[in-house]
Amino acid sequence: MEIFRKLGWFFKQEKKSYIIGIILLLIVALLQLVPPLVIGVVVDLINDGTVTAPRLVQWIGFLIIAALIAYVFRYLWRIKIYGSAVKLSRQLRSRLYEHFTNMPTSFYQRKRIGDLMAHATNDLSAVQQTAGNGVLSFVDSLTTGGFVIIAMSFIDWRLTILSLLPMPFIALSTSYYGKLIHKRFKRAQAAFSDLNDKTQESVTGIKVIKTFGQEEEDIESFRQASHDVVNKNIAVARIDALYDPTIGLMAGISYFITIGVGATFVLDGSLTIGQLVSFTTYLGLLIWPMLAFGWLFNIVQRGNASYDRIMELLQEKPEIIDESQAIQKQASGDIEYDLKSFSYPNEDEPALRDIHLTIHKGETLGIVGRTGSGKTTLLKLLIREFIHLEGDIRIGGHSIADYALASLRAAIGYVPQDHFLFSATVGENIAFATPNASQREIERAAYLANIHEDILGFTNGYGTIVGERGVSLSGGQKQRLSIARALIMDPEILILDDSLSAVDAKTEEIILQNLKQERSSKTTIITAHRLSAVQHAEQIIVMDEGTIIQHGTHEELMKEEGWYRDLFNQQQLEELVEQGKMD
Repeated sequence: MEIFRKLGWFFKQEKKSYIIGIILLLIVALLQLVPPLVIGVVVDLINDGTVTAPRLVQWIGFLIIAALIAYVFRYLWRIKIYGSAVKLSRQLRSRLYEHFTNMPTSFYQRKRIGDLMAHATNDLSAVQQTAGNGVLSFVDSLTTGGFVIIAMSFIDWRLTILSLLPMPFIALSTSYYGKLIHKRFKRAQAAFSDLNDKTQESVTGIKVIKTFGQEEEDIESFRQASHDVVNKNIAVARIDALYDPTIGLMAGISYFITIGVGATFVLDGSLTIGQLVSFTTYLGLLIWPMLAFGWLFNIVQRGNASYDRIMELLQEKPEIIDESQAIQKQASGDIEYDLKSFSYPNEDEPALRDIHLTIHKGETLGIVGRTGSGKTTLLKLLIREFIHLEGDIRIGGHSIADYALASLRAAIGYVPQDHFLFSATVGENIAFATPNASQREIERAAYLANIHEDILGFTNGYGTIVGERGVSLSGGQKQRLSIARALIMDPEILILDDSLSAVDAKTEEIILQNLKQERSSKTTIITAHRLSAVQHAEQIIVMDEGTIIQHGTHEELMKEEGWYRDLFNQQQLEELVEQGKMD
C-alpha cells in the first residue's frame, strides 16, 4: 500500500471529495445488508406460516427504498472518487508537460520521445486507476467486508469464524501475487515504451524507410517489438489470472463449511432456516470484498510501478535555472565572446576553444567553415542551450547567465538547421512566437522571407494546413517559413543557422537584401556553407576544429591566402559552370 503514502499529497488536496465519497460508500455498504436481512425474515415468515400480503408488501417496499437510496449514493460516490482520480491524472500530465518544456537539449538526447509519451499515457492511466478504483477497492473491501462479517456474527458467531478460516490464505496469496505483478508490470511498461518509440521513429522516418526499400525490415523490427510487449503483458496477465480462481476457491470452501455446519445447527435448533439463508446470502456479499481485496493488490502494484517511473522523470532537475536577481529586461547591445573552451557533456575533446569575438549592435556576422567545425555550437551557447563552459558570453555588457532565460531568448530569433513546422496553417506557423500578430504582420514577415507569393499559390493561402512537420512543403519553402517565423518577432538578434541552403542564389539574394534593409540597426548572425550568403557581412569568421582560423570582411579575407578564398573561388567556378550548362 506504499502508493497510497506516495499519493498522500493529493489525498490531502482532495480530502473533501474523498471524505464525502468514502462516507457515501459506507452508507451503500450498510444498505447492502438490508436485502439478506429481509430475505431471511420473509423465509422465516413463510416457514412459520405467518406471512401476509400487507407484511410482504411492507418488506418489499423497504427493499425498494433501500435500493433507490443506494442507487443515488452510488452515483454520487463515483463522481467524488473517480472525479478526483481524473484530477490527479490532469495534474500529473500538466506537471510532466511543463517539466518537459523546461528540460534542456541534453535531456532529449538521453530520453526517447516514445518513452516520454508512454509515461504521459499508460503510466498516468495506471496511477489514475490507483486513485480511483484503488481507493474504491480499499474502502469497499474493508467496509463492506467488515459490515458483512458483523452482520454474520449477529446471526451466529461460531459459523462466522468457521466460514472465515480460508481468509488468511487469500491475504498471503494476493500479497505474493502483488509482488510478482509489480516486477512484471514494470517490465511490460518498459517494453511498451520501446514499442512507442519504435512507432514514432518509423512514422517520422517513413520517407527514408521507403527510399531505401527497408519496409520489410522495419515491419519485422516492429513485429519483434510488438511481440515483446505481448509476451511481457501476458506474463502480467498470468499472475492477474490467478486472483479470481484463488479467491473463488476460497469462497467455495467457505460455502462448503457454511452449508455443512449450518445445516447441523438448523437440525439442532440453534439456527433457523431463514437465518441460514441470510447467512449464506451475506457470505455471497463477502465474495465481492474478497475480490476487491485481490483487485486492490493488482491495482496498487501497477500504480506503484507507474508512479515510480513518472517520479523518476519529474525528479530530473533542469540544468538552466534563473538566478533570483536575474535581469528581466530583454537582452540588447554588443555581443562579446570570451571563451576559453567548451565541451559537450560526457565528451573529453573540446567542441570550441579560444573564441574571442565582439559583434557590435547592428552588425551582421557571417560564420563559415567545414562541417563539424563548431559553427552551430557557437550559436547554441549564445541561446544558453548549454551552460558549462570556460569563459563567458556577454550581451550589452552583461553575462548571458545574468539574464532570465525568457528575457534572453525573447531577444533572439533563431532559425535552426532542422526546420520544424507544426501541423497547423501556414499563418499559424509564421505567427507561432507571436500568436497575437495581425494578418498584415504575418504577410509582411512572409514577404521579407520571400515566401509570400508561394503562399498565395497554395490552395487556401495562409489558411493552408502544411501537414505534420511541413510534409507538404519543399525544403526551400520550409526554410523560408522558418525565417518568416523568426522575422515576425522583430528580434534584437536574428540567427540563421545554415537557413538558406535549400534556396536558389536569386532567392537568397532577395532575402539577404530584405534583411539588410529591415535590420540595419539590429544584429544578425548567419552561418552558411555557400559563401555568397555571408559576403555582405561586416564581419566574417572561418572556423575549423572548434576555433577561429580567419577573421575579417569579405574583401580582407579575399586578399589573404587560406580556406575562405579557396572555397569562394571554387564556388564561383562551379556557378559559372552551372550557368554554362543552362546556356
